[in-house]
This record gives sequence, structure tokens and C-alpha cells, in this order.
Amino acid sequence: MSQQIVIDSLAFAREKGSLQGELQVASLGRVLDALADSAGSLAYRVEGRKSARDRAQLLLQVSGVLLLQCQRCLDGIEFKVEINSLLELVEDENDLTQEELEDDSRDFLPARKEFDVVALIEDEVILALPSAPRHESCATPEAGRGEAKPSPFAALAGLKGKA
Repeated sequence: MSQQIVIDSLAFAREKGSLQGELQVASLGRVLDALADSAGSLAYRVEGRKSARDRAQLLLQVSGVLLLQCQRCLDGIEFKVEINSLLELVEDENDLTQEELEDDSRDFLPARKEFDVVALIEDEVILALPSAPRHESCATPEAGRGEAKPSPFAALAGLKGKA
């Protein structure tokens, strides 16, 4: 069921390749647990380029809307996906300096001959998701049932005065 788009990441960047299309949300298996509904699709665009330092880079853009599950009321909550990631490809991770590793403004990715673009998109979507999506105001699922559960400590409160 999962779609796969494979590129040679270094060649793609060197040749300034470009890919674009739509991915069905239902095909993003690792994202499905966070969703209230798997309908819809996400638009993506991947462009290869070179940095000022002549390093291969991938520019990834993803947009769309996901229907996440509210952690409070368990209903759906719309989440607008807008991802713009510039990823620098590295042939050997040992070539990175300590300064580059500590630079939070840059993201590095190991270069591969068979690079799975869909897996990259899925990874970036997972990183963009909120850890606990919630509506600004909503009730818990039990609040709407109208029937209050008796407190297990109510019987103990009656015994407190009899000692």
C-alpha cells in the first residue's frame, strides 16, 4: 500500500532535479496513529541544489491538511502542514566538523544511491506534528454523558464522623 519514490540523492542534487506530486495520507503508515481520519493527500515538491560551499542539498516542501485526533475529546482537529526543509547531503558523516554538528540552523542527511523520498516526507511530517494536539476548548469524552460517577471516597466521608 505504501508508495515508494527512489532517487540517487547526490546525482539528483548535482543535476538540480525536481519532483512534485501528491501522497495519499493513508499511505503514510507511521503517521496514521495520530490521525482521526486518513482521508486526503499532501502535496510535495523536492528540488536538488548546491550550497554556497558546493555541497549537495535537497529542498523539501510539503503542504496540506491532516485531521489529527484531539487528545482531550478524541474528536478530529485540523492541522495545517507547511514544511520547508533544506537538507544538506553528506557522503560520510565523519567529514562533518564539530561546529557543523552543533549548528542547529542546518540539517544533515546521509547521501544514498537509493534514497526513499516518501520516507523522508513521512519523517518530516512526523517531526512537524504537535506532541499532544488539542482543541482550544473542548470537553472530555465523559463530560457529555450527563451522568456523574459517584466518587469512590464518598462512602469514606460518611465513616469519618462516626469514629
